[in-house]
Amino acid sequence: MARIKRGVNAHKKRIKVFKLSKGYWGARSKQYRVARQAVMKAMKYAYIGRKLRKRDFRKLWIARINAACRAQGINYSSFMNGLKKAGVTLNRKMLSELAINDATAFSGYVDMVKAQLAK
Repeated sequence: MARIKRGVNAHKKRIKVFKLSKGYWGARSKQYRVARQAVMKAMKYAYIGRKLRKRDFRKLWIARINAACRAQGINYSSFMNGLKKAGVTLNRKMLSELAINDATAFSGYVDMVKAQLAK
């Protein structure tokens, strides 16, 4: 029975790692062992970053809504509470877009919230 040599598969595996480490500095893109460690760490950070991006965008939307609300004379938490009581199901992303691009529509929501909270 012929023995199976792994040279081709090992080479493919190394080439894949070197493609991922392209652009890294020094040995991180030249030596397989160091490149593999750098790629593994980079992939870990990329995975974490995809989760953090969602948090960062939510924080940004809340900050924008809060700024627009305060300009109208109401704070963020009261505004969101009023929206919930009024049965409005707009998400924070769309509310922040309204606050930036369509101030009249956003002020309409603020007026509706103020009327809802006055009850």
